[in-house]
Amino acid sequence: MKSFRLLPTATVAALAVVVALPVAFVLLQAIFPHLAQGSFDAPFSAVWPTLAHDSTLPLIGNTLQLGVSVALGTALVGGALGAVRGLFHVPYARVWDLCFLLPFLVPPYLAALGWMLLLQTGGYAQQLTGLDAGRFLFSLPGLVFVMTLNIFPVVYFAVSRSLATTGSRLADVARVHGASAWRAFARVTLPLALPAFAASLLLAFTMAIEEFGAPAALGARAGFSVLVTSIEGRFADWPIDLPGASILSVVLATLALLAFVFQHRLSAGKDFETQTGKPIASPPRALGRWQLPVIVGFGFVALLATVAPLFSILATAFSGTLSGGLSMANLTTAHFAALLGQGAEGVEALLTSLSLALGTSLVTGVLGFLCAWCVVKSTMRGRVLIDGLSLLPHALPGIVVGVGLILAWNLPFWPVTPYNTWGILLLSYSCLLLPYPVRYTSAALRQTAASLEAAARVHGAPAGVALRRITLPLVMPALAASLMIVFAIASRELVTSLLLAPSGVQTVSIFVWRQFEQGSIGQGMAMGVVSMAVSGTLLMLASRLTGKPANA
Repeated sequence: MKSFRLLPTATVAALAVVVALPVAFVLLQAIFPHLAQGSFDAPFSAVWPTLAHDSTLPLIGNTLQLGVSVALGTALVGGALGAVRGLFHVPYARVWDLCFLLPFLVPPYLAALGWMLLLQTGGYAQQLTGLDAGRFLFSLPGLVFVMTLNIFPVVYFAVSRSLATTGSRLADVARVHGASAWRAFARVTLPLALPAFAASLLLAFTMAIEEFGAPAALGARAGFSVLVTSIEGRFADWPIDLPGASILSVVLATLALLAFVFQHRLSAGKDFETQTGKPIASPPRALGRWQLPVIVGFGFVALLATVAPLFSILATAFSGTLSGGLSMANLTTAHFAALLGQGAEGVEALLTSLSLALGTSLVTGVLGFLCAWCVVKSTMRGRVLIDGLSLLPHALPGIVVGVGLILAWNLPFWPVTPYNTWGILLLSYSCLLLPYPVRYTSAALRQTAASLEAAARVHGAPAGVALRRITLPLVMPALAASLMIVFAIASRELVTSLLLAPSGVQTVSIFVWRQFEQGSIGQGMAMGVVSMAVSGTLLMLASRLTGKPANA
């Protein structure tokens, strides 16, 4: 029993190491510019020079412009398609769902590189159709276009599932009482879906301002810099600017946090619910004369979001040289042979990524379950602290976590440090992805009766045994589903990998990125294909073992 009482304390301690420590050191470095030298002299002396620098305000403006533009783009594409999918009977609906789910398996940086090869001057589009869209691609509209196609499924699935749950029966009642179709949609259907729509747009905005790969690959050539690329540059370019990187990291994290606060204030007091005690399901309506335009619209978006980047990635992976173009004579599997050959560094990078993804799943699974249990089922005083710390990474850009871990663990007074080992990557992935198991498990715990644990205790089971034998099996399906997401994202994470990977250690994302920098584009794309195939296969196997669909 005594050891069980220590469980909340151990959970808080783990959260302090995984989450609180990097965040605290970002703030400390921003305040004390000489912290890395062990000095607390001249506090706040770097804040104003950094914020007042000629480049800072444009960086903030560009970041906001990119985030808002991508959010609007996902609202138009994902919101419109999601509304149609949720309210109407769409032919081949499951096929479209699968097509829009596939972009989640394509890392954003890999999709951006695929669009470069497709639309740039001399790219595949010009070879096939004569279209040279290089000027458009390497511009802000081109960057927004690529990122919107990568992120819109977040809004699509949120809106479609929400509207499918509420159905159209209440709108039909409004129509019976004289409301027009648009008025019924605006006053009845839309308010019921608004919370999910707003939350998904918030997520799209934060994903856009946190993304590194697409802005680095496309924005740099357009002269369009954002906070995340500037922060990375302050670490990568000499002289290294730790205070400046920390201050900009605080600014970026503040933007993400303000977005969450804005969404919360916007939805506060504006919840809509039905009075039947359960969701009102109703059969989807027929599209009628709109069926063909809807099929064309879904097909066009699937072509752009899924087929086009995957075609570019596969074509490059199987082409001997880029200059050889799309021809049978240029078809080869040499890149895969070189990638998977004995002793090749590609195999090592793949194994490293899979091992780190598995380790991250285990760490976040255990810690996420404990956090959720402490918040939902326990009566400890520190529940609010645990809840806040466990969900804080959801609003933290990856670049901020990377900066914080460098500052926290690259100090001489630590007797043991994970810095410059694979452990620092495990810490970064665990911090970023902890909210997934916490959210999924918390929702499952709220649906389980407290009497089950109490019954086990009455019959003599110790608290720890009841937690392990009763509570954990009940939430395991939800926890397993969240760990599939953790595994998929951890196996492709880029920005913290670039910042934190020790010398001689490569992950899949680092390998692909460096192959592009070195001009070995075919081998980089071959690694992308292998990584997506392995991740997709493992996710399908895991979904079968847990009895859950892959998109659960």
